[in-house]
Amino acid sequence: MACPVRILFHSPRIPQNSGNAIRLAAVTGAPLHLAGPLGFELTDARLKRAGLDYHELASFTVHDDLEAAYAALLPARVLAFTAHATTRHTDIAYRPGDVLLFGPEPTGLDPAVLADERVTERVRIPMLPGRRSLNLANAASIAVYEAWRQHDFS
Repeated sequence: MACPVRILFHSPRIPQNSGNAIRLAAVTGAPLHLAGPLGFELTDARLKRAGLDYHELASFTVHDDLEAAYAALLPARVLAFTAHATTRHTDIAYRPGDVLLFGPEPTGLDPAVLADERVTERVRIPMLPGRRSLNLANAASIAVYEAWRQHDFS
């Protein structure tokens, strides 16, 4: 059975991370949504190379912006991943349909996005002190697999 949550990258900048997320979507069944503006073209060879031949196996949608993504995905809980949260990703009881929101690689989610009333919870993945952030695709993988584990990978 497929992972019950959905992945949302807001304004991703590095095509290889989105390509790796396409592979993640293909192997877990968690649909991937990219909300623009994107920092690359969908025809970028690095996106295709990172996604290998998984593009046809993944549920993958591109939205013009975050508002368009929310229009397609809500109502649902929106779990915003940020290094500035206190709730750990393992402390969430993930529900089918939850949206796991991740921000752009160089900056993370903007304070205005984090303050949006549609964000249900701010969530962090533990790291050693003094480290700024995880790689975007790695963070998404950690969160998706925790959600899927909680549903017994079914």
